[in-house]
Amino acid sequence: MTTASGTDGEPGSVLSESPPRQQGAEPEPVAGVDPSAPCAPFTLAIDIGGTGLKASVLDADGRMVADRVRVATTYPLPPDQLVEDLVNLVAPLPRYERASVGFPGVVRGGLVLTAPHFVTTHGPGSEIDPSLQAAWARYDLTGVLTERLGAPVRLANDADLQGLAVIKGAGLELVVTLGTGVGTALFWHGALAPHLELAHHPFRKGQSYNEQLGDDALQRAGLSKWRHRLLDALDNFAVLLNFDRCYLGGGNARHADGHVDPSIEIVDNLAGILGGIKLWETTIT
Repeated sequence: MTTASGTDGEPGSVLSESPPRQQGAEPEPVAGVDPSAPCAPFTLAIDIGGTGLKASVLDADGRMVADRVRVATTYPLPPDQLVEDLVNLVAPLPRYERASVGFPGVVRGGLVLTAPHFVTTHGPGSEIDPSLQAAWARYDLTGVLTERLGAPVRLANDADLQGLAVIKGAGLELVVTLGTGVGTALFWHGALAPHLELAHHPFRKGQSYNEQLGDDALQRAGLSKWRHRLLDALDNFAVLLNFDRCYLGGGNARHADGHVDPSIEIVDNLAGILGGIKLWETTIT
């Protein structure tokens, strides 16, 4: 599930200032991208999801300078396998000088505190493997990726990262991501607020928001019932938080189009990638 929050406890959360890797060609604009010359620094943006791993390279203005690459997330997935999959995924991309990574779990101080998808034997909804749980506990994903990628890395919860790409920076803004699981992030005048594990809270029929609104629940319940649950959940969040604006992102957000209040904006699923540049412009505590 993509709950959580917290990125690093210290601003920046860079564990190493290793020089950028030298392999790879100079970035060049791709079709559909602003033809003006890309400008440094170049940021590798990685979006880790329960069903897919995605990445691209962004220029200083947040424009993609290479087509996004994607591979399916495989299970079981111990930390070393995820790292290897990510290194292979980004190998064809142009040269970068730093990296931003969105992770579906709680991260703090560059360490993984929870990895709900990746402690399971066959992916979300399957049984938990105690050995995987132990392997992921306080795993230094920031440090390992910094070493393997040859560039400084910042790690954030994936909902937080998406939020950085879409918020307006005014008032109380809630970001809800709908994908393999449910993620939330809360911002006050553009600053990331302390995280609340909203997706893990009880929702209905003894289950959490994550269990009732994740992709598995959508497949089992069908679109109509799932959408009704989503509207109930958003009503609950509105009463609890009194947000000024809410953004729905993630792969399943499109199913809410035309069915939500005008105060709720559906955002492009690319936000998980585009938030990568913002992570280097933001102080998160």
